[in-house]
Amino acid sequence: MNWKSFILGIGIGAAGGILVKEKLKDASLVSAEKVLKDVKLSFKKEGNIDGSWISMKPEDYQKHSLSTKVYKGGVSRRSNGRLEQFEFLADAYTGTVIDVYPLSQ
Repeated sequence: MNWKSFILGIGIGAAGGILVKEKLKDASLVSAEKVLKDVKLSFKKEGNIDGSWISMKPEDYQKHSLSTKVYKGGVSRRSNGRLEQFEFLADAYTGTVIDVYPLSQ
């Protein structure tokens, strides 16, 4: 066996392994539609929803030592005749809501 062929094989195997790892990582993301559906169900417990949205492409998120991908979205509803708007961040791997905050008007 030739050493050049051996080293070339190791390089190709490592590159292939990295590509497969990245593809599997992306495949383990919860769908944005499911995350939005779960958030809307939670908000509906407190009243009707006027509108909602979610970014379909996960964004990188880092806070202190936490580093993950998140979906960013929003929900609007009426409470006592006033429009309330909220934005949320949800972990793209688990669908868990990380933060919800009201938008000032």
